[in-house]
Amino acid sequence: MKKNLTLLFIIPFISFGQLKLSKIMQGDDFVGHLPKDIKWDVSGRKVCYDQKVDGEFVTFCYDYKSKLIDSLVEDLIVFDRDQSLFNLQFQIIDNELSYWDKTKNTKHVLFSSEQRLSNLQRGADKNHIYFQLGDDLFEWCLGEQSKLKQITNFTNKPNSKKQNLEGYLFDQQKELFEYFSKKDAADTHDEDGLKPIYTGDGDVISLMVHPEGEFILLKKHLRAEQKETSYMSFVNANGYTETKRARPKVSSNEPSQFMGIFSRTNDTLIWVDFSDLSGIDKKPLYIGVSDSVNESVERNLFMNNALFLSSENAAILDVRSADNKDRWMVLLDLESGEGTELIHEHDEAWIGGPGISSWNMVPGYLSWMKDDESFLFQSERSGFSHLYSYDISSGVIDTLTSGRFEIRSVIRSIKENKLFIACNRSHPGDRNLFVLNLNTKELKPVLENEGAYEVSISPSESVMAYRYSTSNRPWELYVSKLKPGAEPFQITSSTTKEFDKHDWMKPEFIDFEAGDGTTIYARVYEPKADRKNGAAVFFVHGAGYLQNAHHFWSGYFREYMFHHLLVEKGYTVLDLDYRASDGYGRDYRTAIYRHMGGRDLDDYIDAKKFMVENYDLDSNRIGIYGGSYGGFITLMALLTKPEEFACGAALRSVTDWSHYNHEYTSNILNYPETDSLAYRRSSPIYFAENLTKPLLMLHGMEDNNVQFQDVVRLSQRFIELGKNDWELAVFPIEAHGFKEASSWTDEYRRILELFEKHLK
Repeated sequence: MKKNLTLLFIIPFISFGQLKLSKIMQGDDFVGHLPKDIKWDVSGRKVCYDQKVDGEFVTFCYDYKSKLIDSLVEDLIVFDRDQSLFNLQFQIIDNELSYWDKTKNTKHVLFSSEQRLSNLQRGADKNHIYFQLGDDLFEWCLGEQSKLKQITNFTNKPNSKKQNLEGYLFDQQKELFEYFSKKDAADTHDEDGLKPIYTGDGDVISLMVHPEGEFILLKKHLRAEQKETSYMSFVNANGYTETKRARPKVSSNEPSQFMGIFSRTNDTLIWVDFSDLSGIDKKPLYIGVSDSVNESVERNLFMNNALFLSSENAAILDVRSADNKDRWMVLLDLESGEGTELIHEHDEAWIGGPGISSWNMVPGYLSWMKDDESFLFQSERSGFSHLYSYDISSGVIDTLTSGRFEIRSVIRSIKENKLFIACNRSHPGDRNLFVLNLNTKELKPVLENEGAYEVSISPSESVMAYRYSTSNRPWELYVSKLKPGAEPFQITSSTTKEFDKHDWMKPEFIDFEAGDGTTIYARVYEPKADRKNGAAVFFVHGAGYLQNAHHFWSGYFREYMFHHLLVEKGYTVLDLDYRASDGYGRDYRTAIYRHMGGRDLDDYIDAKKFMVENYDLDSNRIGIYGGSYGGFITLMALLTKPEEFACGAALRSVTDWSHYNHEYTSNILNYPETDSLAYRRSSPIYFAENLTKPLLMLHGMEDNNVQFQDVVRLSQRFIELGKNDWELAVFPIEAHGFKEASSWTDEYRRILELFEKHLK
């Protein structure tokens, strides 16, 4: 292990007997409330973080020079690297626009509103600030006569009075009589002299102004015609049941977005035509095997990012197809509305990966490398998410990072030739900090220990603050000089005395070769020889695209502690990063395309063979459990591979993907209307007749994500099929993520009893 971090104030571990389930299921109250959301104040003296105290989050600030910690001061303004060259730094917090004068070290409030303020932007003139309020853009001009000015007047309500009059006679009256032409001009302006601009159906969700202030990009969102779902709340203070609204189910009805260009001088709005984009009307390959498909038409689009060129009226756009199979980088001429395609990427599965986004309406990384000359973006074109530059004049794409690892995040430096890169180069389960020299492409480590770092760089870039954790130690906050090997100072000590009394094991990190030759990574929790009982429990993490066999503190920390309890009872526990998990590149991510519960479940079957051969386990005494996607895999294991596992516990499980949400499901399985095969072979409810081993299902009745209806429908199938060896435990007040310690305790008591009954 590299020695560039010395942890301070580490409390020696003391063994404290057997764990109590009721204690570990208290969650943060047992472990400790950990620091989060690191940020520097604009002065660069204080690093601030949030931590829960008495049930409420409090912002604390650590003064790097005085080494004192205080609770939040009123004049705190968070440092924004994009505004580092300006004497005045602006921010919007809680719908209040304020700024910090660096020369005077004073905060000033400019504007506050009960409505949401967003899209804070700076113009080429440093005294011009723009922000969005509702559907319109406002400009604040600083100086001797500071003033606020509304600069757009967009509306989705047409002028119905004018529409009723339009026609030949209406135009003739305006032509012949000056009175009507003047009246018409007056009627089309509001009190401030802004003409209402009709945007048509849909919601204005983003307004971005070119630095020179003439052109404004308007992004309009047209919602899909999808029926919302609902769920029942049974336990309420008033004694009555309540119906609550929830998200729609997956369908081929996609939302869409449109990009408009508004000219302030001409008072006109034009819509950009993207119909010439490469492959925009191409049918995906799966269509050929679908059993019911309409003819392909031009696909709906989303517009994620925009970079304005300062030297000309143009912008770079990141455009996605709504089915998330295509991505285009487009150079948009703001005067003509014409777009030039620069880059086209296609993935027959779905576009995704760190810095790229697997969610088709979430932006990826896009920034200037050299203003108006070349821009930076991330791509999986090599199979792993890496950083690239695109030269606008030559059209050349340059590879800046490469290898079998992923760029997790990018922080711009105040120096033009440098980037701070978070990546997992040393191991898929690490999150380390490197510095990338853009001229030489050299990647130098700064923080490279086993574990994970979440880093915030100070305004001067002389100091860094970071959260750091390992597999058996939770996140704490440190500060040090920004150089390799610098001695860190530990700011927080957040774990409780009760948590620190226990000897929390560092799991064994293993890898093995799956049946298709792919390397699979896992954590193993193994009992001492005198306690080992020959049985095993396989844990399945949730979310699908998530990583848990890593070197840092897990979001599944209750399960981590529960695995200690299992080990005390003699069980060997395997925690596997199955196919589709995060951290391993494009092919790993998309291996479940059109078949969830296929290659990902096969990884558990391959893991079982490996564990039996190498850890002295009884192949007939292996159980499996998990929540959400983990619950789904548990169901698929017992219903499609009934001979492989002795029993299973499925928590808050998807039982039929056609009933889950649109954003996640449509990426992986396409649409139920066009790819019913993918949904049928991926949904446990279609295999209910195969249940032969004990199954415990557990579900919150107020789950608005994987809704209670899912497990109810599967229960009805079991009843109609005459299946006996299953149980359903319901939790009336719990949603997808449980809140009450009593619910967690009851849930895991039942899971433990299942394993004790059927695996010993």
